Amino acid sequence: MSAPRTAVPFQDRPLAEVVGELTEEIRELYVADEVPWVIGYSGGKDSTAVLQLVWLALKGLPAEQRKKPVHVISTDTLVENPVVAAWVGQSLDTMRAAAQEQQLPIDSHKLTPEVKDTFWVSLIGKGYPAPRPKFRWCTERLKIKPSNAFIRRVVRRHGEAILVLGIRKTESRARARAMARHEKGRVRDRLSPNGKLPNSLVYSPIETWSTEEVWAFLMQYPNPWGHKNKDLLTMYQGASDDSECPLVVDDSTPSCGDSRFGCWTCTLVEQDKSMTAMIRNDDEKQWMRPLLKLRNELDDVTKEAQTRDFRRMNGNVQLFGDRPIPGPYKQSAREDWLRKLFAAQAQVRKKAPEHVRDIELISMAELHEIRRIWVFEKHEVEDSLPQIYEEATGEKFPGPPLDEQLVLGAEEIGLLKEACEDDPIHFSMARELLAVERQYRTMTRRAGLFEALEKAIKKGYYEDAEDALKFAKQLQEMRESDPTQTTLDEETITDAPA
Repeated sequence: MSAPRTAVPFQDRPLAEVVGELTEEIRELYVADEVPWVIGYSGGKDSTAVLQLVWLALKGLPAEQRKKPVHVISTDTLVENPVVAAWVGQSLDTMRAAAQEQQLPIDSHKLTPEVKDTFWVSLIGKGYPAPRPKFRWCTERLKIKPSNAFIRRVVRRHGEAILVLGIRKTESRARARAMARHEKGRVRDRLSPNGKLPNSLVYSPIETWSTEEVWAFLMQYPNPWGHKNKDLLTMYQGASDDSECPLVVDDSTPSCGDSRFGCWTCTLVEQDKSMTAMIRNDDEKQWMRPLLKLRNELDDVTKEAQTRDFRRMNGNVQLFGDRPIPGPYKQSAREDWLRKLFAAQAQVRKKAPEHVRDIELISMAELHEIRRIWVFEKHEVEDSLPQIYEEATGEKFPGPPLDEQLVLGAEEIGLLKEACEDDPIHFSMARELLAVERQYRTMTRRAGLFEALEKAIKKGYYEDAEDALKFAKQLQEMRESDPTQTTLDEETITDAPA
């Protein structure tokens, strides 16, 4: 192996010289061992540039040296911007065919989250509120877990893996600090340790490139698998407020680097600038308006008091200062989100161009899982999902019938509500108690029955939200008055509501 080199930006050097030097470095690293490579590909400019450099480097090797597998992985969160998702899907298909034709050891893989982890199963099924910076539940489930699972499989099979990523120091200060920290632990030429995945190293070929240099490379070097880079530039242009993507700029000039493609449901940013710009800049993208409308509704925090439970997922009331921290979405809110999602899907299918006209915002597998969670985990035994589906689509829900022992009919639900005098808290508690009893009825061994009944009672023994807040404050005061008491529960308070 040659002496370690540190990549330098273009500065005043010709682009061909920079690319030649970098592809030679990639070749040296590729043939140095038998460790397979995994390239992260999102379809954006940085990952495209990295994959293109690797592709060019491998083509420059003799056929007998192109033996080590290169896996290209792209994670589809199932809520990606539809335009970008279509672009990436087409690119992966084109890439797979081109690699075979050019006899390159490159194979592409589209990864998706497990059904139990998808965005809509988490939000509509489990009731997780729309993601926030302090409750960022989506990234781990939708992106990190699928890619890490693939990388671990490669590591188990080969003992080690090298991740080739399009990360750059100029993306953000946080990214630059993280990359500088990992550089200190480099064990091989340009390879940094991966802090979260054992036996994997990270190679970042374009880490010193600027946004303008990335675009300069993409525009001057044709895409080797046949997916036109000018179309990629056009997509970025459409996602920029000013509809422009200058390649040679000064500090005051806007850049395509500000166009961030991601999930159309993302509420971690104040505004989905890329989708908004696409709709504004292109009349043919007006069909995405229902998606933007639904995303903005998810981001509306002013309605949380009406849509979210005053209890946490486990039934407890948790305080922040003297206010309760809102819990998961209520049943009515989750059912409403499902209706809105079906409505958005119908509107999009009616207006979308042919290549995305069959768009599926939520899959049948997700609907089955949501139904299971509602009935078996949340004990919403009226089983409302098939009816919502039928009302929204005009078609009968294709799922199999659930165990009649676990589902209550409309007449039974009406009688139960009447018996509870339309008190929503007591109704949900009584419904859960009935569901638990029915669930354990046919079991030979009923271990856990009393714990399940007790949990249902504890969750529903409040008169209302105000009563629950008062009770939580009493608990908090008792903890503060007796710091030595490390375990306090509801039984400590003698005047707890019945």
